[in-house]
Amino acid sequence: MNLNKAMVIGNLTRDPEMRSTPSGQNVASFSVATSLTWTDNSGQQQKKTEFHNIIAWRKLADICGQYLHKGSKVYIEGRLQTSDWTGQDGVKKYRTEIIVENMIMLDKAGDNNNSNSNFSPKQSNAPRQQEEELPTINADEEEEISVENIPF
Repeated sequence: MNLNKAMVIGNLTRDPEMRSTPSGQNVASFSVATSLTWTDNSGQQQKKTEFHNIIAWRKLADICGQYLHKGSKVYIEGRLQTSDWTGQDGVKKYRTEIIVENMIMLDKAGDNNNSNSNFSPKQSNAPRQQEEELPTINADEEEEISVENIPF
């Protein structure tokens, strides 16, 4: 049995960058920062921040591009994928990314942590309560697997 699963909750460090493949599939790439805070032996508070490269495909990429912005708090679930290439200097380079399978926006609807952002939820005549419900997006829109169908 193998498992390749990554789950992070953090904030976007930049607005998603949108691209399209030659075949027309949309791709969004962005980074999410997560921080760990602890107290060292001398009683001083320490903080370490990790930056995670995130890639979303197809409809999920469209949603990320439309609703996420720098500073957005998100839950990202996906799989790790490492790419390698040879740079112009002849040195082999590596990049590890999380390929998104599930994304949950954790900011409140209409909450805008970044005044420079162009994020604004679509206007509608729906009651305010419905506006505040943010969707959970699943990259593979398959049926859920019930416990009875698991062979072990």
